[in-house]
Amino acid sequence: MTPHLVSIYALVLMFVVATIWPINMGVLAFVGAFLVGTLLAGQATKDIIAGFPGGLFLTLVGITWLFALAQNNGTIDWLVRMAVRAVKGRIGAIPWIMFGISALLTAVGAVSPGAVAIVAPIALGFAFRYHISPLLMGLMVVHGAQAGGFSPISIYGGITNGVVQEAGLPLSALTTFAASFLVNAAVAGILFVFLGGRSLMSARDTIEAVRVPHVEIARAATGPQIFGDSEAQALTRRVSKEAGGDSNRLVAEVEEGDQPDGTPYQFFTLAGLVLLAVLVLAFNLDIGFVALTIGLALALWNPTMQKRAMAQVAWPEIMLITGVSTYVAVLQGMGTIDFVGESVAGMASPMLAALMLFFIGAVVSAFASSTAVLGSLIPLAVPFLQGESGVGAIGFIAGMAVASTIVDVSPFSTNGALVLANAHGTDRQAFFRKLLSYGAIVTVLAPVVLWLIFVVLPG
Repeated sequence: MTPHLVSIYALVLMFVVATIWPINMGVLAFVGAFLVGTLLAGQATKDIIAGFPGGLFLTLVGITWLFALAQNNGTIDWLVRMAVRAVKGRIGAIPWIMFGISALLTAVGAVSPGAVAIVAPIALGFAFRYHISPLLMGLMVVHGAQAGGFSPISIYGGITNGVVQEAGLPLSALTTFAASFLVNAAVAGILFVFLGGRSLMSARDTIEAVRVPHVEIARAATGPQIFGDSEAQALTRRVSKEAGGDSNRLVAEVEEGDQPDGTPYQFFTLAGLVLLAVLVLAFNLDIGFVALTIGLALALWNPTMQKRAMAQVAWPEIMLITGVSTYVAVLQGMGTIDFVGESVAGMASPMLAALMLFFIGAVVSAFASSTAVLGSLIPLAVPFLQGESGVGAIGFIAGMAVASTIVDVSPFSTNGALVLANAHGTDRQAFFRKLLSYGAIVTVLAPVVLWLIFVVLPG
């Protein structure tokens, strides 16, 4: 067996292990990069480390830290409450309000599961109260999160654009964003029509003032030795017992989610999010450094409020993304990416090769991580995208991005599981079967439809 095949089988094994057991695939990928790089490719450790995506790491940390600050100071809750009040008795507008909130959150940098975690409990609560199909509401939330997921300042957008730039392919970040938004919006429109939306358009009611609760996207780490917190380090069990404290809790914490609406700090935070979009989109500044700079300004405004934000950075996702990227860099260094691309192109026409990659992305993403799929499959297509294959790189990347994320409605994915977990007031087993059936249909049909739209028709 050649080293190329061993490295590919190792990548497949990582997906399988991470799917079956609760092990972060990033850890598997880092270990795989070390073992494959040193034992099969003859690479030195410094060469493997050189493949670590430092720019992508900075982007992910900056965005998720800034978003955690906005969550903790009540800005996100405030925006959600304003959107809910905007419904004003129009029952048919509720699903689209939830779609729009989810899209906005991911577009400004929230991880997709984080946006779903915020909006799904509210959306399904509305579904139960106003007799709206819970399946419709849950799917509107997930498709909304995916619709905004590829904006140039989003997590998915940053990953995809970084991978494409690294591969030396033509890049159109706005094309990928538009493709994701329009496809998900179109699917949401179809769902709205077939799952009772037409009857909702004529329904009106006086919607009560709803208390939108704070929802934690991630619980901050606590305990001694958390980010140099000397007070927590000194708070031993004996001292804690004598003082009546809690040794497993950071001192002087501010309870998030209990902030008034429209405070100067929240206006400042909202202005910071707008400034982030302007500086990145209009002036092409690095999103990681800009996000960290704005986050620092927020932290200096209220140092106590931001105390736990660093522990709420999406470290598991960052570990996963950077680990897979490092492993892919090892594969590129040993020529495996070129080997696979040439093999795929040699097995069939480039058009069929593109379809096969679309299917692989959809199926794997339905059970595993979409971010890992984006980071590993796009480089596999580089050889035939760079050649005279007739497959346009911009269209292929847009189609691959959508195919690898639209299947996150599956109940086995994080987003689908969050919707299922919040489906209160309904038969959970029946809801699971409906969600599973819909996820299976999307997984089978989406790659073909997207292949036709983004690969075949432009060709």
